[in-house]
Amino acid sequence: MTIHMTQDINTHLPWFILKSIPGIGNLLYKRLLDSFKTPEKALAAGENELRTIRGISKKAVKGILNCTVREEAKQELAEIKRAGLSIVTLNDPHYPPLLREIPDPPPFFTYRGVLDTTSPCIAIVGSRNASSYGLETASRLGHDLALSGFQIVSGMARGIDTAAHRGALAATGKTLAILGNGLASVYPRENTRLFHDISRKGAVVSEFSPDTRPEPRNFPIRNRLIAGISTGTVVVEAAPRSGSLITARLAAEFSREVFAVPGSINSFRSRGPHALIKQGATLVETHTDIIEELHHMVHAEPLPAQPRRSTETVLLDTVQQAIMSILDPYPQHIDAIVEKTDHDIGGISAALLDLELKGIVKQSPGKLFSIKEEQP
Repeated sequence: MTIHMTQDINTHLPWFILKSIPGIGNLLYKRLLDSFKTPEKALAAGENELRTIRGISKKAVKGILNCTVREEAKQELAEIKRAGLSIVTLNDPHYPPLLREIPDPPPFFTYRGVLDTTSPCIAIVGSRNASSYGLETASRLGHDLALSGFQIVSGMARGIDTAAHRGALAATGKTLAILGNGLASVYPRENTRLFHDISRKGAVVSEFSPDTRPEPRNFPIRNRLIAGISTGTVVVEAAPRSGSLITARLAAEFSREVFAVPGSINSFRSRGPHALIKQGATLVETHTDIIEELHHMVHAEPLPAQPRRSTETVLLDTVQQAIMSILDPYPQHIDAIVEKTDHDIGGISAALLDLELKGIVKQSPGKLFSIKEEQP
């Protein structure tokens, strides 16, 4: 089901009031809803009833009984209305079903765009400081999985996240960005256009107040939503200690599938995915590895096939053939290329330039060259 609707946000006031009470986090909020069914009934409950809730503190009980945050909640709702955002609550039938299953789902979240709660979601995450290999892999996976009917979920961060979103958009597929800041601003700023493109063709989501800044503590919180809303999480590139591995760990804790893309043994960006593979994550070479693993869980409807660029036969001279025999997706310095061939640097430079113009080779900063893999 796809929803795109305007709402009378006054109906959400009790949700915001209960969330604003000190001592009530997502886990306790869910227990209150499980017991009282609605925030209105929880706010109207007596002290004896409240004390039956497991884990509730005296501070939270007192906050409910002597609620003084009504005006703050009204102000936040007014800000959401001014920004033109939509709200989905935990009791709403349009709330993402997999997200509802985690231990501490957000009681509500805001979004901009069109929220699809029926297409299966797959998360693609990884390093902000990604290699050309990682970026091309994330883009291709996002593209091919979107064509297969999956909604691509990521965090709109630099690097792998951005490439995955753009790959899905290139396939005219659906993509969902879950942010570590409020929806009143775009972070990072260079993704402003991507933010609006996703809002038109998918949805940008946040559980934070609209004016919340992108503080470091917010991103692990955001990562649990990425893992929770998805049937599985794919890690493309990640350092040993990174937010992407937190997302993968949470996915495993939520009994979701974890996938990892292998990389060069010489790259620190490969250590995270390789560690996951050693721990039992499914190794991913193409999108079919993911589909085969998830076929029993989801039945994605493929999108109409998109036309791919025609491939022309390209004739290479002797120097270009020598270069292509040693290049791979991992960038190599021009000096290393010269050392591996019998040609001088002038001939190598000219051949590399010609290969770059033909779209076969990609140059990265620092005179680094790699094979330009086929793009969506």
